[in-house]
Amino acid sequence: MTAAKPHRRLHVKADGRKLHLYGWQPHTLAPTVEIEPLPPPDPHSRWHPLRREWVTYAANRQERTFKPPAEYCPLCPTQAGGFAGEIPFEDFEVAVFENRFPAFHPQAPEPPVLPVETAPARGSCEVLVFTPAHRGDLAGLSQARRELLVYAWADRYVELLERDGVQCVLPFENKGEEVGVTLHHPHGQIYAFPFVPPVQQAAAATFREGPALARLLDRMGDAYTVAARDSMVAFVPPFARFPYEVWIAPRRPLPGPWAFTAEEAADFAALLGETVARYDGLFDRPFPYILSLHAAPKGEERTFHFHAQFYPPLRTAEKLKYLAGVEQAGGAFLMDALPEETAARLRAVAPR
Repeated sequence: MTAAKPHRRLHVKADGRKLHLYGWQPHTLAPTVEIEPLPPPDPHSRWHPLRREWVTYAANRQERTFKPPAEYCPLCPTQAGGFAGEIPFEDFEVAVFENRFPAFHPQAPEPPVLPVETAPARGSCEVLVFTPAHRGDLAGLSQARRELLVYAWADRYVELLERDGVQCVLPFENKGEEVGVTLHHPHGQIYAFPFVPPVQQAAAATFREGPALARLLDRMGDAYTVAARDSMVAFVPPFARFPYEVWIAPRRPLPGPWAFTAEEAADFAALLGETVARYDGLFDRPFPYILSLHAAPKGEERTFHFHAQFYPPLRTAEKLKYLAGVEQAGGAFLMDALPEETAARLRAVAPR
C-alpha cells in the first residue's frame, strides 16, 4: 500500500501475547491493568478423508467469553482500576491482539496418534478491534478510521504470510447474533492457516487458469452494480448463493490490500462503509452478515484477484435464510431471489 503509513505500537501483554496498536497519531499511553493469563492452548487438526479437508479441534474455545454485559466487555479500553480487558490502555484507535482462545497457535503441540491423519494446528488467530466505542459498525466509522482498518489488514497480511508454515491468511467479521456473534463490540478476526482452506484452494486454481474475476467485472455491466468508485466496485455476483450477497473488488487484479494504492485503499474503505449502510437501510434495521477478505494464499500472488465477500443471512426483514438439507449435505445452493433484482433493491436504498 502506498498511502502514508500510520503509526504502529507493539505491546507484549503479561501472558506473552502480542498487541498491536494502530493509529494516525502515535500511541503513548501507559498500560493500566492486564488480564489474567490462561494455560497454553493445545489445538490440533485431523484430516477428513471423504471431504478432503482439515478439521481443527480446540477444546479451549469452549471457555471463550459469551455475551458479557457492556461493563465487562473485554474489547473496550481498560480503565485504571477497572475491569481488566484485552487492551490494557485507556484509549486507542485500532487494536490487533493474539486471540486468548485460539484455534491455531504458533506453538501448538504435536497431535495425538489417531486412526486418521493428524497435524499440529500451528498458525495464528488474532482479534482486530475497529474502535474503542462499544457499539457501532463499519458504516458508522469515519472514512479515516476505515482507511486505518485497511492499513491494519494489509500489515497483518504481510507479517503473517512471512511466517514459516503459514499458507493462507483470512480476515473476517461477523455482525449480528443471527450469525453467532457473542461480543457486540465492533471487531473482526484474522486467521493464519498452516494449510489453504478449500474455498481459497478452489479460487486460487481458478485464477491460475485465467483472470476470472476481471472478466466478470468487464462482462456483467451495471445490472449487478450496487456502488462504485474509480478503482473499486461493489456488486451482487450473478451467481450469488445468499440473498443480498455483495462482493467488493478492485477493477485491476491485485493479490491483496498490501498492493493497494492510496486511492484503492480509500475506495475500498468507502465501499465497505457504503455497503453496510445500504444493508442497514434496506429493512431499516441493523443488518447481520459475515464479511470475509479473500487475498492470495502464499505462492498465488501472481494470478490471484483480491476481493471481499458479504454473506448476509436475511431474505426479508424478519426471515433468515437457513441452509436447506441439500445445501448442507451436497453444497448445492438453492436461491429464491434473483441477483439482478437484489442488486436493484440495494442500489435504490439511500445509505442509512
